[in-house]
Amino acid sequence: MTPVKCDLLVIGAGSGGLSVAAGASQMGASVVLLEGHKMGGDCLNYGCVPSKALLASAKVAYGQAHSAAFGVADQQPQVDYAAAQTHVQNTIDTITPMDSQERFEGFGVRVIREFGSFISPTEVQAGDHFITARRVVIATGSAPLVPPVPGLGSVPYETNETLFAQRERPEHLLIIGGGPIGMEMAQAHIRLGCKVTVIEGAKALGRDDPEAAAVVLAALRREGVEIAEDALAAEISGKAGSITVKTKDGRSFTGSHLLMAVGRKSNVERLNLAAGGIKPSRTGIKVDASLRTSNRRVYAIGDVAGGLQFTHVAGYHAGVIIRSTLFGLPSRAQELHIPRATYTDPELAQVGLTEAEARSQYGTALELARFDFHHNDRALAELKTGGFITVMVVKGRPVGATIVGYQAGELISLWSLALVNRLKMSQVAAMVAPYPSIGEINKRVAGAYFSPRLFDSPAVKRAVRFVQRWIP
Repeated sequence: MTPVKCDLLVIGAGSGGLSVAAGASQMGASVVLLEGHKMGGDCLNYGCVPSKALLASAKVAYGQAHSAAFGVADQQPQVDYAAAQTHVQNTIDTITPMDSQERFEGFGVRVIREFGSFISPTEVQAGDHFITARRVVIATGSAPLVPPVPGLGSVPYETNETLFAQRERPEHLLIIGGGPIGMEMAQAHIRLGCKVTVIEGAKALGRDDPEAAAVVLAALRREGVEIAEDALAAEISGKAGSITVKTKDGRSFTGSHLLMAVGRKSNVERLNLAAGGIKPSRTGIKVDASLRTSNRRVYAIGDVAGGLQFTHVAGYHAGVIIRSTLFGLPSRAQELHIPRATYTDPELAQVGLTEAEARSQYGTALELARFDFHHNDRALAELKTGGFITVMVVKGRPVGATIVGYQAGELISLWSLALVNRLKMSQVAAMVAPYPSIGEINKRVAGAYFSPRLFDSPAVKRAVRFVQRWIP
């Protein structure tokens, strides 16, 4: 057994763990980083990066088949699914050096390629290493949740951890789960020449604003994706090439391949939390507002903390705990300004409260500002006019924003900025956006908020007439 002592021990080399390790080491702390699997974690190897790369290939294929409106003849794309997956792997390979062991060792981090397990509240074992640290950060992330559907164990199926290794194009892909992962992969595969059926036990994109979700679902259905809602999987049978999913209400769907995309579960099994005096929660590890666990020396960040499961949340958590672990300063994590985005076409993005949530919380004090994409000149030029932005406003300040449409995932960042800094709608309206740009949508929705106050106000009109009488 090799004893190791350090200021900070980080368990898990995904987005959050890497950010903590690099920041802490470069600011002078002695840091040990444990990773028993792949550097970069789920996001780089199985999640955000490969899914967006496959969507990019699918977008090119779709563009070839739908270019006539721009004066360029439509052409049936010749899709090479294996080559599209090679593009995915090339993208991963290009980013991999940024998350590599060698790079982080260059920052002064000691990287140990083993899984970590608590053996006491102050000690962690990783292989033959016996580690004692002043502070510990658990950043082990999450893995695909595979529910115990009868028959699933006897048929081949994919998750996000296996899908991007496939080289043979599925003839008919069944996807169980109509959340962001399921809908993104549905659109990617329909555009790459597969038949696709999404089987969702409740409502597809059910967490999002219903009107905004309906825009996305209508677009996918127009492209040929079959979306079965209120279809709870009850039994799965068959073999490779012919898999059948029967639902609780008696419906039956048969396809060549099956993708399970019903959610995520926190990676806590290897940690031996009980030995560390760390209380679990229903969704991961129980933490307080400062991301501390029940063991005051141990923090949990990212997916394993049991909250919002996004890569950018893990990165944000890293910044929160660096303040407290390195400088001993109070620091609390917030969620109101954390955006989320689904990268379908059109994209769907949300930050802060949805309309329903805002109405429930603020009642009649809530005001809505809305602007439709078909009034934006750049969207007209790009033929991307489907969609809208709605901003929920209370006493002149935004409390949430919903965007569905072209580049929604880019547009939402401004509203995160507004929420975290408690900006007023007047400050957003004062922004100047280049013309013509999709970004003008953010300014125009702020203008839509003030328009009734300026143009429909008798008091404003009286004031203008009065001033005009006296201006020489």
